[in-house]
Amino acid sequence: MSAPDAVVIGSGPNGLAAAIRLAQAGLSVTVLEAKATAGGGMRTAELTLPGFHHDVCSSCHPMGALSPFLSTLPLAQHGLRWVSPAASVAHPLEHRPAAMLYRDLERTAEALGSDAGAYRRLVGPFLKRPEALFADALAPLKWPREPVRLARFGLRAALPAESLARLTFTEPAAQALLAGCAGHSVLPLDQVVSGALGLIFLVAGHAVDWPVVAGGSQALARALVAHLEALGGRVLTNHPVRSMSDLPDARVLMFDTSPQQLADIAAPALPQSFLHRLRRYRYGPGVFKVDWALDGPIPWADPRVLEASTVHVGGTLEEIAAAEAAVWRGEHPEAPYLICVQASAHDPSRAPEGKHTGYAYCHVPPGSERDLTDVVERQMERFAPGFRDLILARRTWNTRQFELHNTNYVGGAVTGGVADWRQLFTRPVTQLDPYATPNPKIFLCSASTPPGGGVHGMCGYYAAESALRQLSRQRAPAPR
Repeated sequence: MSAPDAVVIGSGPNGLAAAIRLAQAGLSVTVLEAKATAGGGMRTAELTLPGFHHDVCSSCHPMGALSPFLSTLPLAQHGLRWVSPAASVAHPLEHRPAAMLYRDLERTAEALGSDAGAYRRLVGPFLKRPEALFADALAPLKWPREPVRLARFGLRAALPAESLARLTFTEPAAQALLAGCAGHSVLPLDQVVSGALGLIFLVAGHAVDWPVVAGGSQALARALVAHLEALGGRVLTNHPVRSMSDLPDARVLMFDTSPQQLADIAAPALPQSFLHRLRRYRYGPGVFKVDWALDGPIPWADPRVLEASTVHVGGTLEEIAAAEAAVWRGEHPEAPYLICVQASAHDPSRAPEGKHTGYAYCHVPPGSERDLTDVVERQMERFAPGFRDLILARRTWNTRQFELHNTNYVGGAVTGGVADWRQLFTRPVTQLDPYATPNPKIFLCSASTPPGGGVHGMCGYYAAESALRQLSRQRAPAPR
């Protein structure tokens, strides 16, 4: 069998997106996956009890539904079905109603009391054509398609999330809603990029109901693989790549891996100076996660919280900011900020009739092996009294276990690396083309390239575009 034109190492959302884009351009493509199934962070398994289907990593996919590339693919023809909740985000608060992020701007704003007008002014300008904002935000550093819109966004989002929340809002609910969204950045809330990412997630909640995938995130991986195969590509599972000798002589080698793995595998084909820069890449905090099999829905003190696919559990702006800052000091907060997903509340196929699944994770120092089960469950119980009484079984993951499960999660970092101002657009190294390497056939397409973490496939799409430009230059006739 002849060697393919392109080989993609890793089958996460970015690897599969890169493979699909290359196949669309007419290249023969093979994806090599070390595990028995494709998917990377898009995996679903019976982690606790038979019949309880848990998403191992990613579960709620607003950026997948909004992705400028994935949204163009006919994935519904391959079985993908998004399940939309009544609300994208709920943020429970003690002794007061939860803050709720609904797709309807007015419904969201009206519940924020005296901050209603300020919330409309912060978010409203980006809701006329939100797809334009996401096309620019989910892209490498370049001249934007709509510079005026992006400049307006930048003026609002230039502040750190903590400052943006305090200067914009006066009441705890709106401040906490922004802080909870900013917590997805895995940054201290006094760092500049945290405000921008918090605002992006708020806008996303008005652009699309943050969906889960019917049957689990593995169904998204299956749909991407099926579409790749329809284009003539193929995926080989149980095929680990440890060195260049494990790879065929293809024209393009696309790595959906961490920079460290790229350096380890491709060391003979890359200069030492570039390898040194790859190995200096910063990955940031990891996560500690608990998956639960539950005897019923999570008993939130405010029942409306069940309407949301994602729940930010952490209390006030001050509490969330303190917890995230502690993690960056190498500490384990006693009252952590949690991201909780209750997929079975919207997709009954995840659990036996009358039963439920759920998970929550918190940020921890990289490489942490501390068991935080009690800490996480106490924080859940604080806002959902009686929660522990519903637990039938649990599965916990510390950072070491996450990295063993997926070697891209270095130190337990599931987002591809630190996304602060020093590394957001200069990942994995500072250069004009963040996907290319000094070897013209080797490219990096993982979440460690712009625009970073999340199931959106845009890192893979832009890496494939970089490879196609390189191939075009190689085919171009020499100037006379």
